[in-house]
Amino acid sequence: MDKRPPAGGGDGCLVGVIRIPVKIVAVLVVLPVRVVWELLVAAGRAVHRHVLGPLYVHVVEPLLRALGWLLTTLFKIVFVWPWVGLWRYVLVPVGRGLTWLARGLYEQVLAPAGRFLTTYLLRPLGAGLAWLGRGGMRYLLAPLAKGVTRIVWALGMTLFVWPWVALWRYVLTPVGHGIAWLAAAVHRYVLTPVGHGLGWLAVAVFRYLLRPVGLGIAWLAAGLYRYVLAPAGQVLLWAWHVAGRIVAALWRGLKLVGWVLVGWPASRVYRHVLTPLGHAVREVWRTGRAAVREARAGVRRALFGTPPVEPARSRARTLGSTTAADAAPADEISLPRRQG
Repeated sequence: MDKRPPAGGGDGCLVGVIRIPVKIVAVLVVLPVRVVWELLVAAGRAVHRHVLGPLYVHVVEPLLRALGWLLTTLFKIVFVWPWVGLWRYVLVPVGRGLTWLARGLYEQVLAPAGRFLTTYLLRPLGAGLAWLGRGGMRYLLAPLAKGVTRIVWALGMTLFVWPWVALWRYVLTPVGHGIAWLAAAVHRYVLTPVGHGLGWLAVAVFRYLLRPVGLGIAWLAAGLYRYVLAPAGQVLLWAWHVAGRIVAALWRGLKLVGWVLVGWPASRVYRHVLTPLGHAVREVWRTGRAAVREARAGVRRALFGTPPVEPARSRARTLGSTTAADAAPADEISLPRRQG
């Protein structure tokens, strides 16, 4: 028995069980509802086109235009035209009359009265007050200000200047001179001899003590370096090189022993035991995975069917390819001839 799926693809049992109730529901419920909806839409369009549209164009729209014109006219009559008439025929003439009256009053009454008051009253009064102020400032306020200034200056000098001047002149200056004379005497007769003595002592200590001791220490250090430290350093350097060669030889020996005892057996075990075992495990894994894939594909085909499969001629010769996919290409003959 050929267990391969048909060439055109098939449907599983689960797809067939779901598809039949869906088709029944679509025929019994969805199709009548859609027909009723399309009938309602067509009726609504017909009513809008032949009834509501002409009614709105020939009746409702003229009524709305007339109502708008009437409301606009009433608004102008009640709220616009009375204020326009009041402004144009009452307020503007009254404003112009008040302006002409105010201009005449200013030119004929206020301006002459202001010029008269300025020329014959305010200007002489200002000149008199200015002369009185200059005289009072010169003969009254100036001497008074000078007297007050002298009194304030004398009080300030007495309270804030003369005490400090007296303190500086009769106390701080003599004390400062005494301290300066004492410092000069101490410097001349005490610090200078002591400084000269300390300088001579420092020179003597350096010349007769520190210099000979330093020269002796330097000679001793040079002899110690030349005859002790240099030979000891050369001996230590030679011993270091010899120890390095010995350690290198020991390390090479340990490496050889490690390779003989561990590395060579491990490489033999990896090459002749672990590598074949790994290949065997890989083949077993591939075989098990292929079996699992085939089982899963079988379950999927049983539940959901198989997807459409490309015909044999399409599989044998593909677009843009000159080689066959499975075997040699089929003979290019028509279907009726092959069936015949």
